[in-house]
Amino acid sequence: MRSQLPIAIVGGGPAGAMAGTLLAADGRDVLLFDEKLAWEKPCGGGLTHRALQRFPFLADAGSESNPVESNPVEHCELISPSGHRVRFHLRYPIAIFSRLTLNQFLLERARRSGVELHQERVTRIARSGEDWQLVTPQQEYRASYLILAAGARNSFRSQFLSPISPSDLMVTAGYFIPGRSSLMQIQFLKGITGYVWVFPRKDHVSAGITGKMGETSTLELRRTLERWLEKHGREGQTPKGQGFHWDGARFYSHILPSLRPQTFETLEVCGENWAMIGDSAGLVDPITGEGLYYALRSAELCAGALLAGQPEDYRTLVQEEVLPELKLAARVSERFYRGKVFGDSVLEQVVSLTARSASFRDLVSDFFAGIQGYHNLRDRLYRILPAVMAEGLAGTLRLPWNSDGSVFATDTVSEYLPPAS
Repeated sequence: MRSQLPIAIVGGGPAGAMAGTLLAADGRDVLLFDEKLAWEKPCGGGLTHRALQRFPFLADAGSESNPVESNPVEHCELISPSGHRVRFHLRYPIAIFSRLTLNQFLLERARRSGVELHQERVTRIARSGEDWQLVTPQQEYRASYLILAAGARNSFRSQFLSPISPSDLMVTAGYFIPGRSSLMQIQFLKGITGYVWVFPRKDHVSAGITGKMGETSTLELRRTLERWLEKHGREGQTPKGQGFHWDGARFYSHILPSLRPQTFETLEVCGENWAMIGDSAGLVDPITGEGLYYALRSAELCAGALLAGQPEDYRTLVQEEVLPELKLAARVSERFYRGKVFGDSVLEQVVSLTARSASFRDLVSDFFAGIQGYHNLRDRLYRILPAVMAEGLAGTLRLPWNSDGSVFATDTVSEYLPPAS
């Protein structure tokens, strides 16, 4: 990497902005290109406790240094495919941001660090000796190093790696609905490797659905989401029983990576004078769809390797820290969404055990917080299994049964509700 030419970053989302900030703050010349610079996305915009601990400047939302306010959510509702629901308190709140305002904040932080922002669409990238040539409708640029941070399906990925297969992608569709809430909702679905989500942001609700590409069409996902919103709005099952008000709702769709195990095994994140970070590198949890933490962390790892003068170390850092978790998630994703345990689907059991066992509820809460990983999940399950079984049995014997066979379980932190009729 020749220091007399700048580093070019293509993509102005959280990954690109974060990498630019760290590089420019250390005195490097950085050019960042994005046609939009900041935009809204249907994704929830949630930052876990793990992310806020790693990046404390985002935890300081609403302060003078970070005027972008988040909505700290402390309560969650899980809904099984059959419609049983459990509401419980999250031990560590999730900070939910508008993606538009979060991106704007991160880009402004990059600009203050010295990044040169270009609201231009890069139409061509080519080698020029040891350097890179980037072409936009406005002019041409030269760079010593290239960082791709332009999403899973950016047109330049094929110059370095094979294009991401449709089997390695998730489709998301959603609405931004005016209103305020304090409850995060997740509804698992029959026959769909994905879920409906309702994430309450500061001044609106992000309600969406995700599913594997090729499994269900975007149109079918949108219709499923709309039926869900109408049904739950009518029955008052939304936060505070208010239902959803469609006036002013805006529709969005987006593509996210959801790599299969075999794709992770052959994944490359960098090469000669180039690197990919965030969604461009496919660094998204295949089960939950969480990408913000991995976008920010991969940017941090990439920038650190560049600043140390060892850009190839980025590959090793990702392989040691990030990929083990994502590979394991990819391996168990099918089992999570379609497997069975104790005679019922995994998804039904997750909701049931969350309601009946405080030990299992703590595990789920820690999973949402990002501090419970996949690698030690089995060990923890074995460790708490006796308590989970005892608590589950005690809860079942303690709870009143309704005439229709449904069960209501209520304590200070959870309630288990039957499917709505």
